[in-house]
Amino acid sequence: MRGGSIVDGEGLRRADVAVEGTIVTAIGDLTPRLDDEVVDCEGRYILPGFIDTHSHADGLMEDDSVQRSLLKQGVTTVIAGQDGVSYAPGDGAYASEYFAAINGEHEGYRGGGVARYLASIDGRSRVNLAYLVPAGTIRWEVCGRSKNPATAAQRATMVALVEEGLREGAVGLSTGLDYVPGLFSTTDEIAELCDPVARAGGIYVTHMRGGYESNSAAGVEEIARISAGSGARIHISHFHAQASIVHDQLHALAHAGVDATFDAYPYSRGCTLLGMPLLPPELSVLPVDTVIAIIADPVERARLRREWLPIVERSASLGPGWSSMITLAHVAAPEFGWTHGLTLEEAAARAGTDALDLTLDVLGASRLQVNAVMAVAHERTATELARIFAHPGHMGGSDGIFIGAHPHPRARGTFARYLREFVRDRQAWSWSDAVHHLSTTPAERFGLGQRGKVLPGWIADLIVVSPDTVADTATYADPLGEAIGIEDALVAGEPVLAHGALAGGAPGRGLRRQITEG
Repeated sequence: MRGGSIVDGEGLRRADVAVEGTIVTAIGDLTPRLDDEVVDCEGRYILPGFIDTHSHADGLMEDDSVQRSLLKQGVTTVIAGQDGVSYAPGDGAYASEYFAAINGEHEGYRGGGVARYLASIDGRSRVNLAYLVPAGTIRWEVCGRSKNPATAAQRATMVALVEEGLREGAVGLSTGLDYVPGLFSTTDEIAELCDPVARAGGIYVTHMRGGYESNSAAGVEEIARISAGSGARIHISHFHAQASIVHDQLHALAHAGVDATFDAYPYSRGCTLLGMPLLPPELSVLPVDTVIAIIADPVERARLRREWLPIVERSASLGPGWSSMITLAHVAAPEFGWTHGLTLEEAAARAGTDALDLTLDVLGASRLQVNAVMAVAHERTATELARIFAHPGHMGGSDGIFIGAHPHPRARGTFARYLREFVRDRQAWSWSDAVHHLSTTPAERFGLGQRGKVLPGWIADLIVVSPDTVADTATYADPLGEAIGIEDALVAGEPVLAHGALAGGAPGRGLRRQITEG
């Protein structure tokens, strides 16, 4: 890799990089051998590949379009198994049903645990994947649809499944405490599941309880109790709230002695299952056919309007303007394809009905397979986002969902947006800061071994960035635009993106945890 400048913790330095096999072998003023493949990096920066600490590409790692979207942003590794729901352990059926509109259905995994799932990535993708044991899936395997606290025997079985997943290479445990069945887990139950995570040197990653935003303190207080009860290190998923709330809550955790980090993406709006905020969890946990029958019943609809809708209108994340804040991103029912990109309020007006009936019609016709972009009551400016990203515990995470005709732009734009908006345009980060937040610290935090730095002997997951042109093009109005300004990338020393086109074979791996137990 000739003529470029390496970005590391000290800044920029002009240097060539030699790669042989899977590793960086030399850095400096180098002369290529006659049989070397040369990547011309003149005027560009050589960075360690980015690590997306919150991805929903779990079932899509063999999809060329997904791989291209990631690599064009500079992402060479994703952390999957997020929000407490994914395929392993078990046969993958629950995740394929409940998270169909987020992770999709895995075409190959039908059981075999974390070991089998990680093996399904080896040699089948250009991008690496590390995996978190999903606590909601664990609970599903042991407790089924039960809303009751787990018994002592059930807890013991769940702990054993977590231990097994960690032995097989998982980097930690995840929860999604606004999703079912994780929502029904008690604090003590989660702390017990985190005990083997702490002993193994893994990390507890949480979509915390309570809806974030102005209600973040409630979720953070529970995190502190879980950490105190287990000793686990903590990572908060997609910490979306005002900058003052984020900083205050992280300070409170530090004051309590909790080792905590977080990810946050460079957008104000979120994206999730439509049914998560708009259906009662006691309903969402039921079999899909049962839910469909209930929401089609006029009597039950009237009850939801009378008893549940006022709760939605009081929620910290939505409020009374909910129907104008939710934009349909993926609707599985073809007859409602026309609703993509419309808010519920707009779609209801076109259909000649009200927002709640439209919502229930769409969910029923789609067998609940609907995701939506969620606005927030107080849109955060880039200046406020920069304050959040200035925290040393911040890491890059897209929460990217690739399923949908009109998805959230974060799936295709997050990492290029960090570089354009916060490095080049606003200079809130230096290029070294970007490497710290997007590569080095995530690799260390998640136990990914010798990744995240450009050093001799380290894995050659490398990207080449044009500093003057790198940019996101995906927007809320046009969310499928791909990033520009990253035209070359290597994974394990093999070119996977060359001159802007996908290249090579499939050197990506299911990355196994690289932290020594104890």
